Amino acid sequence: MARTDGDTWDLATSVGSTATGVAAMRALATRQPDPLIDDPFADALVKAVGLEHCIELANGELCVEGDPMLDLQRMCEQIAVRTRFFDDFFQSSCTDGIRQAVIAAAGLDTRAYRLSWPASAVVFEVDQPAVIEFKTRTLAELGAEPAAGRRTVAIDLREDWPAALRDAGFDPQQPTAWIAEGLLIYLPPEAQDRLLDNITALSAPGSRLATEHMDQHMLTEGVTKRLSEWSRRVGSAVDVTDLFYTGDRNAAGDYLRGLGWQVTVQTSREAYAGHGFEYPEEMAELSGDSGYLSAHLR
Repeated sequence: MARTDGDTWDLATSVGSTATGVAAMRALATRQPDPLIDDPFADALVKAVGLEHCIELANGELCVEGDPMLDLQRMCEQIAVRTRFFDDFFQSSCTDGIRQAVIAAAGLDTRAYRLSWPASAVVFEVDQPAVIEFKTRTLAELGAEPAAGRRTVAIDLREDWPAALRDAGFDPQQPTAWIAEGLLIYLPPEAQDRLLDNITALSAPGSRLATEHMDQHMLTEGVTKRLSEWSRRVGSAVDVTDLFYTGDRNAAGDYLRGLGWQVTVQTSREAYAGHGFEYPEEMAELSGDSGYLSAHLR
């Protein structure tokens, strides 16, 4: 079902189901020999949500060797490279002295639990109330304890989340490490700009931001057909392309530069090579010049 103004979701519906799918891929990648990532909570969270195709994906039951969309190695490499980019972003930010982190649209992100954080670090997670409640409750039932000072902000990003973030104890006078992973394509163009405006307004000098760099020509008709096919083949009731907001939008890097950020883009090919992986040509056809963006507010 296509997006509508004011729509809501949990982790089994609409945009929330994509967070569960990503967690399923993290669970699958974690179980591989010599894994690049380690998310010990992903599998249990996926099973708790209960989406059958996500459980099968986490178990490797949907993998088809040699299939460009369902090959085990390719899926694990893709999610491992993506996950490590954002893991390393937080870890390097902490190494450089940042002690305040914000995860926008946190979904089933477990970095507050599984990364090594300095004792004084605080991680704010912002997402829909149903998403925050489910993850918090499920991880508590598993006996998981946050490795940082975790503070939840249960609010839709279309509402006044900056005020809610401040109410949760966020300090805009301190440098912050922000991530917006797998988020921008699910925002209307004007909402993307508003998110970046708000992040900038809340960021002290020295703050950092990481998100995906999207090729503006990525969502061609051929690409959306292949993504729709992937949704169908894994048995999802949600066609992921129905959740996208297409049309002209500002490139995040260009927009951030205009707001005073120093921007660096790492292509997907470079990110793969950094971990010793060969970048599949089928991926290049799908994502074009897309990759990963990091920004520093001087």
